[in-house]
Amino acid sequence: MLDHGVRKYVNDKLTQMGFDTDPYGAEPTLVFILAAIGIAGISYLLVHRVIVKFVNHAISKNKQSWANSLTKHEVLEKLAALVPVMILDVLVPPILTHHPLLATMSDRCLGIAVIVMFIWMMFALLDALHDIAYLKGISRRMPIKSFVQLIKLFTFFVGIVICISILANESPIIFLSGLGVATGLVMLVFKDTILGFVAGIQLSANRMVSLNDWIQMDEYGASGTVEEISLTTVKVRNFDNTISMLPAYALVQSAFINWQGMSDSGGRRIKRSVHIDLTSIRFLSEGEIESLKEIRILREFLFERVKEIKEFNESFEDVHHAANLRQMTNVGVFRAYLAVYLRAHKDIHNYMTCMVRQLEPTAEGLPLQVYAFVNNTDWVFYEGVQADIFDHIYAIMPMFGLRPFQSFGGHDAVNIGLGSQQNNAAPIGDQIGQ
Repeated sequence: MLDHGVRKYVNDKLTQMGFDTDPYGAEPTLVFILAAIGIAGISYLLVHRVIVKFVNHAISKNKQSWANSLTKHEVLEKLAALVPVMILDVLVPPILTHHPLLATMSDRCLGIAVIVMFIWMMFALLDALHDIAYLKGISRRMPIKSFVQLIKLFTFFVGIVICISILANESPIIFLSGLGVATGLVMLVFKDTILGFVAGIQLSANRMVSLNDWIQMDEYGASGTVEEISLTTVKVRNFDNTISMLPAYALVQSAFINWQGMSDSGGRRIKRSVHIDLTSIRFLSEGEIESLKEIRILREFLFERVKEIKEFNESFEDVHHAANLRQMTNVGVFRAYLAVYLRAHKDIHNYMTCMVRQLEPTAEGLPLQVYAFVNNTDWVFYEGVQADIFDHIYAIMPMFGLRPFQSFGGHDAVNIGLGSQQNNAAPIGDQIGQ
């Protein structure tokens, strides 16, 4: 009755203006459609220009991260754009009741438009939630982006099904049940997505990797910082600024190294050996021991060791042979010196393992390994400390009568050749004297 009365009133006005029309003719219907568009436009201006503007102004005064994220992704603006489409979806189809084809087409098109605008708004909201999770550090512990992408994919998939059902004028359940028959095809198409999602859950549950972790995966040539964990890939910025894109499931199926534990511990390990020439290892004389006592950090060790060895040797009556006596070796004293030197070093971590140990001798000599932790995990700082320590080691070795092992090289051959030439050039009498 209301529709009939309104149409009769509009038709009477059109008749007064000189239009001889039917209440359900084209002219009154066009007027109603223009009126519906006008109402939708006014509602959009009211919501967008007044309500959304007021809410954004209130949000701008809030310094919270969630407020900035909602403004950045224009969530409220996209919600405001949904309002006029919904109004048109309510008003236009009844207006076209006496035009079945147009009514059906407009109803379905506007229904699809509502679904599309709703999905657009949902995507913006999900992006805002992802930003909030990132700013609050939640993304570091959980692969939030993977979940966001999965929800987007699911929303898009459901939206497609609903749109198809609207066009076909059938229930969405019929299409969803039909997809059950094509499960194999769905599994094939979304294989990487499913594997990536499952891998993301495993990575999160087992705390295997998080954003900003330093990981190394030799199989894919990746060694750098994790910048992004998405539904199907993990983005790693290598130290040469190249980008490696790793399949998310590869981190679960293959071995990789996560160096973040080292960074969090506050100490970075030095594990390097210096090879000592075996022919330079010998016992120290009393004069050499007295000379080494002038090294301040070694003085206490030498006094205690000399006292211990002296008491041991005095307990034997037959001390004529050197094999019966305990003596200090230059490599043993050198190892003790390095241990004290590392403990006194300002850049070595005092609460982590620190030792100098002998490894099994090889054809390259006796490996003397430094095993300690630098108290700063910065790469440049760590390399500088390690280099300084080994610079000192190589430079001070001759003071203990030790020589580092070095393979025979071209420079050694040149020196031998020059020595032979000098011997050949010397007078015969000198050569005989030599």
